Order: sequence, then structure tokens, then C-alpha cells
Amino acid sequence: MASVVKGVVKAIREKGIRNFFNVLIEDGYANCLLDGNLLQTKIHNIGGKLVGVDQFGNKYYEKIENTQFGRHRWVEYGDKSRYNASQVPPEWHGWLHFITDHTGDELLMLKPKRYGVAHKQNYSGAGDEYIYHSKGHALNPGQRDWTRYQPWQPTKI
Repeated sequence: MASVVKGVVKAIREKGIRNFFNVLIEDGYANCLLDGNLLQTKIHNIGGKLVGVDQFGNKYYEKIENTQFGRHRWVEYGDKSRYNASQVPPEWHGWLHFITDHTGDELLMLKPKRYGVAHKQNYSGAGDEYIYHSKGHALNPGQRDWTRYQPWQPTKI
């Protein structure tokens, strides 16, 4: 907690009080009041080194000293309103999970351009338009008319 206070005081001295609050609003700290996960990430970012930014606006950080191994690389998602792990492209996924020490930018330079499809996030669970509904589901716009069904009746002897 002391490092947070020291960082705030240092930033106010460097930027001035007005510019400090402008930076807080621009960087999304105002959203932290409603989102505890974002607040935890922003606090964790203090002292972290920005390693890179991907095409989706996700920021990748690393903090080597005074941090538990396996928890010293993290991502701050670009879309703060709705975020999940599928927003991380594969080249940065490898860096985050210690599969490679090359950052996503380095891997993009090494990757041949003719391979692969551009990364898209997984929208499942993001609203009714992205969720699969079976033919008989009430939310399916092309819902089948099941009234044609006739139950089997055994023959009477």
C-alpha cells in the first residue's frame, strides 16, 4: 500500500494535480470504482514495465523484482466494458503463459505473413445474437413448428 501512495505522490509532483486527474480519467481509473478486477490490475500496474500493445489495444506488463514467479506478466484489456481471455491473440498468449520469452511483437516479425487467419475474440455468451440456439429453442428466430408432431398410438387388438 505504501508503494501505491508513493507512486501517487510522485505522479502529482511530476504532472501537477490537474494533469494527474486528467491522466486518471484517460487511463480508465474512473472505471475502477465499479470494477474491482480493473482496480486490482491498475494497482498491480504500478511499478510494472509496459512491454507492448497489441492491435486490439491490450497492454502487456512485466514486473520482475519483488514479485512471485508466474505472476509477473499480465494483461490490461483494451475493452474495459467486457473483457475475457479470448481477447488475447496467440502470439501474446505464448508470452503471457511463459511458453516463449519472445514478446508478441517479436513473434509477429518472425511469423510468415502467408500463414494463419487474423485473430478474433470468442463472442460466445456475449448476447443472444452470438449464442447457438437449437431448432426448437424459444429464442431461435427460425424456430420449428412442432405442432405437426403426432404421438405414437399402439394398435388395439
